[in-house]
Amino acid sequence: MLEKIAKILTRKPRLSALIALLLLIPAGIGFIATRVNYDILTYLPQDLESSKGEQLLEEPFQMAATSMLVIEDMPAAWSNDLLNEIKEVPGVSNALWLSNLIGVQLPIDMIPAEFRDIFFSSQGSTMMIIQYDKAGASDETMNAIAQIRSLCNEKCFLAGFSVVIKDTRDLVDKELPIFVSLAVGLAIAAMALTMEETVLPLVLMANIGVAVLYNFGSNIVLGQISYITQAIAAVLQLGVTMDYSVFLYRRYEEERGNYEDHRDAMAQAVMAAFRSLFGSSLTTVAGFLALCAMRLTLGRDIGIVMAKGVVLGVLTVILVLPSFILICDAHLSRLKHRTIIPSFDGVNRFIIKHRVVFLVLAILLFFPAYYAEKHVTMYYKLDESLPRDMPSIIANEKLKDEFDMATSHFVLLRDDISATDMNEMESRINELDGVTGLLSYHSMLGQGIPDFFIPDDAKKMLKQGGYQLMMVNSSYDTASDEVSEQLKKMIAIVKEYDPNAMVTGEAAMTDDLIATTAVDFVTTNYISIAAIFTIIMIVFRSVTVPMALVAMIELAIFINQGVPYFTGSEVAFVAPTVISCVQLGATVDYAILMTSRFQEELRAGHDRKEAAQLAASSSDASIITSALVMFVATLGVSLVTSIDLIGAICVMLARGAIISAIVSIFFMPAVLCILEPVFSRTTLNWKPHQDNGGSGLTPAAAAQLKV
Repeated sequence: MLEKIAKILTRKPRLSALIALLLLIPAGIGFIATRVNYDILTYLPQDLESSKGEQLLEEPFQMAATSMLVIEDMPAAWSNDLLNEIKEVPGVSNALWLSNLIGVQLPIDMIPAEFRDIFFSSQGSTMMIIQYDKAGASDETMNAIAQIRSLCNEKCFLAGFSVVIKDTRDLVDKELPIFVSLAVGLAIAAMALTMEETVLPLVLMANIGVAVLYNFGSNIVLGQISYITQAIAAVLQLGVTMDYSVFLYRRYEEERGNYEDHRDAMAQAVMAAFRSLFGSSLTTVAGFLALCAMRLTLGRDIGIVMAKGVVLGVLTVILVLPSFILICDAHLSRLKHRTIIPSFDGVNRFIIKHRVVFLVLAILLFFPAYYAEKHVTMYYKLDESLPRDMPSIIANEKLKDEFDMATSHFVLLRDDISATDMNEMESRINELDGVTGLLSYHSMLGQGIPDFFIPDDAKKMLKQGGYQLMMVNSSYDTASDEVSEQLKKMIAIVKEYDPNAMVTGEAAMTDDLIATTAVDFVTTNYISIAAIFTIIMIVFRSVTVPMALVAMIELAIFINQGVPYFTGSEVAFVAPTVISCVQLGATVDYAILMTSRFQEELRAGHDRKEAAQLAASSSDASIITSALVMFVATLGVSLVTSIDLIGAICVMLARGAIISAIVSIFFMPAVLCILEPVFSRTTLNWKPHQDNGGSGLTPAAAAQLKV
């Protein structure tokens, strides 16, 4: 079957290329139609109380998205007119200010102190509360925020988590084309420096571009993807799957000398490449799919998109790239130049000669690397990764400085709790450290306002569907130890009066995010190690070989993740979880490549020293090319992006590729040479006779390699 497909593809390359390009049309439609989610908190498990509370805020309260509008030095009448205009904006469900509570004629000094403290600052600013019909990251809410801003002047500052999401979306949309263009340009430059063929990088990049567009177009079946996935998926797919294209071309070069017709050589190369790339891609796919075990479903989002990207990368190499190469064949073979990759023969001789020293050094590096990796400081406050000059960040800082309101908690309770219990509960909450204000239906009645005087807008905001809502303002920052302790005490208090009460809001959901990702990191790490260990064990029919290979790449991962500890920098919470799976799955192939070649040289009759040196010398160029492409593609994004969350992931990916390459080049030859007797005793058919080629990992079984 594969042979027939290869024959068809190679006999009509222009038709194959045309079909591949026509398929970009539905892929483009799917890409445009796929929604991008900019709210990371929506990926929390839905069985958490903070998530359930958020669902109640959305329905029946229509308050899942709430903004605060700070207005400076404007007359009350102007603010009241603005309030009425905001209430007419499509997507706004309600807007609350003192004018629709007690009117605008009442002097500020006569306003009850609790209301005055909530709606007015000591600097003279005032604040409105704005609710939206839809969730915080919905298109309707984003459009409403844009329209509200158009109604405001330079003395208005719109704050809140939904506004941060809006600014994040605008920033990503602006920077994404720059990300991709820079990654493509740098990857082409890296390949141009490491490959002899002048035109080949352009052909390979065209093929990867097709695979990336197919991947993004097929995301329509997921309904939506996160903005983090959108930002990194293209460059990550480029870096991870470029090796597959190189492998096919190199195999085609080898086969051309065996056939008069280049099309027959390509057909043979396609069949060989499919067998090889199928095995090679398994470890990478396993690393990405391990992310699906995260309870934070952002991991599943990234994992599925990237695993799908790897599979589509393999398919385009087999089904599309042959036609591109055959069409450009004349130019590929004619235009060549020198490469910059030096010979590593001398280095490899030195490593083998001092192999014990290198092995001991690798073992010793584990201890500081592991310690540093475990003691890296992480941040969970999502807006910390954003530029400080963004309008929403400026507004949030103003809300904090002028109203002592760093975050707001939303408490959902039964609406039939007695007035006595409500008085007692609200008093206890107000006494908590860091609580700066409290607004509820009961607190309004407590100011002597009769029930029939309370406006419908306030009733709609604070009482719906058998629940009542309490807004508690806090001076503590989201994701801080202080707000976490405050939440624990607040939850304990409200549960005494209503065991089914729920506390939600950005701070509560971020607190759950911290607890969830702490478990996720351990779970995904173990799953990725177990999955990749199993794949290598099956490939090599050995228990000790995967132990050595995984240990070497884990060393590289520990070093990579431990760097921020030594530099004194903080890391975005999601970065280590993603890196531990991706770096292992994507770069363990460096070690597999060298080990497979080492086994081939042993079977060819070389002793272990010669075999290790030959394996290293033949693998180093491929490892360097692969790592360099990954490095420049991801590093380029980190240099351009203004969003530290994206930049941190890309920096770690770039650094991880280089560290894995260094570990593979400098430590793997020593490990292979020293541990060869152990491998020989614990591996099935480690060194079979050459005439028994079907019983072990044959040379064709570079099948599990990336080159």
